[in-house]
Amino acid sequence: MKKITFLMMFWLGGLVTFAQNDPQAKEILDAMSAKYKKIPAYSADITSSLINEVDGINEEFGGKITVKGEMYKLEMDDQIVINNGTTVWTYLPDVNEVNIDTYDPDEDEISPSKIYDAYKKGYKYLYVGNETDNGIAVSVVDLVPNDKDAQFFKIRLFIAKKDHSLKSWTMFDKSGNKYKYTIKNFNGSISPKDGTFAFDATKYPGVEIIDLR
Repeated sequence: MKKITFLMMFWLGGLVTFAQNDPQAKEILDAMSAKYKKIPAYSADITSSLINEVDGINEEFGGKITVKGEMYKLEMDDQIVINNGTTVWTYLPDVNEVNIDTYDPDEDEISPSKIYDAYKKGYKYLYVGNETDNGIAVSVVDLVPNDKDAQFFKIRLFIAKKDHSLKSWTMFDKSGNKYKYTIKNFNGSISPKDGTFAFDATKYPGVEIIDLR
């Protein structure tokens, strides 16, 4: 009985340790966050991939991201998402339609403007190890949401060891889908006007506007 009790205590102790935030992961994440907080605005090329190995899905979309504080503009092949910190516009070029909604900063989805600070609230984090991502040495860190009902049960970050930049991240959902985002051609020397982060309907003649606010 003593042996069984000891094994159970050891196992439970392991679970408690795993549930705690990893100091090594925190050090890596803090360095990444500090890097981007010093940059008031930036742009980058971004590749989005949807992968589901069971269903044989492997789709890839290219685009560009521009970020300034809490605001961002994400231009992809199949959609344009603009967020000014209050309102979100999602434009679908195939049907010339834009959906307008109120921005909710507490929603589950990780937006491009807060991926660098996501770990600070609502997540546990764990250092996974070192890898090479497109020829660059990176540290791999997993974020696991405290909310068991969150859309994504894990987010894996790939952070460059040399300069603490975020090279890519993968989001895992409960249906077996993996959404991978890869950052290239980062430019932290831009000064976009606030008007960049608002949808201008005059540039899209005949656009159908669906206001969900």
